[in-house]
Amino acid sequence: MLLRHLIPALPCASLCLALILGATAAGAQEACSRTEGATPQTDVISCSGTLTVEREKQAGVKIVSRPGSAPPRAIELEGGAILLDVLPGSPSIQIRTPHAIAAVRGTTFVVDAEPEKTSVFVVEGEVEVRKTGDDGTIVTLGPGEGADVSAEEPLTTARWSVARVAALLARFGR
Repeated sequence: MLLRHLIPALPCASLCLALILGATAAGAQEACSRTEGATPQTDVISCSGTLTVEREKQAGVKIVSRPGSAPPRAIELEGGAILLDVLPGSPSIQIRTPHAIAAVRGTTFVVDAEPEKTSVFVVEGEVEVRKTGDDGTIVTLGPGEGADVSAEEPLTTARWSVARVAALLARFGR
């Protein structure tokens, strides 16, 4: 189920969106709009009809735009969690955290950046994950799989427990 169908889009001026995302007014995304999330702790950013990002309000998010009304090139997540819904067939987008880079095209997944690690979990589709600064090891996560990425541990995939998935998705009212 796509998040963009759950919440009606409300326009947000470029400056408003820039302040929400921690970007500058010159870098604001005119192709994006913001609405309230499924819980009081979240809000939703919809971009170009191809990307929906539900974020914890305290999450440090910066959207790196492409020229014109194209969907974003990347999302930089400094802390907190985001749930993403990327429309299949849309341009690739990277999620960058201090520990990991997740590259996607058409999927639903969650990225949770904490001080010691970044966790990536796939609801549907596939996500490629690698450590920040490491061009070698890449893992591909499928539905129900996750990875915890830190500087100290090797990059591996695992099927997450029902309890862990439920706790993560509950942060977004699911």
